[in-house]
Amino acid sequence: MRTFVAIEISNDDVIKSIKDFQNNLKINAKPVNLEQLHFTLQFLGEISEEQVQKVIESLRRIEFSEFFINLKGVGAFPKPKFPRVIWIGTDEEGGKNLIELAKKVETRLKPLGLVSDKPFKPHITIFRIKRKIGDITEDLNKQQILDFGIQKISSIKLKKSELTSGGPIYSDLEEVNAVK
Repeated sequence: MRTFVAIEISNDDVIKSIKDFQNNLKINAKPVNLEQLHFTLQFLGEISEEQVQKVIESLRRIEFSEFFINLKGVGAFPKPKFPRVIWIGTDEEGGKNLIELAKKVETRLKPLGLVSDKPFKPHITIFRIKRKIGDITEDLNKQQILDFGIQKISSIKLKKSELTSGGPIYSDLEEVNAVK
């Protein structure tokens, strides 16, 4: 099954801010469903049922304290001149904490042969772009200082992703909570 390790966005005020931004940015792109907003700490790809159990056991051994991040700023991958994805970033401190947590995940999963194909960059995908839409640098530059609010990070999840013609369907396989 296709899987990834994620942190979900659950703060209603943050979600409303993102929804408002998605509604106000007038570009030809598909907004990500608000229930699916998350940070991907590590994409695992296709793994077997047996591997899922080993991943769950490994994730349960991760210890981390809850922390807060400020979701702010927007950008595009690979770049605003040729965007495929539009994302929201984080404040510096929150970003460092997310990177640290992603490293803990990778360290635990490495012995299982599950290694990231690229370094973790703290971001939440909010639009996916299928067709060429041209340079959106100016549109994004106007939004650089946008502040979407504060999200508490208190758990990580192993999620299953089923690809459908209507978009991906995510379901939870395991949740690991921060140490109290």
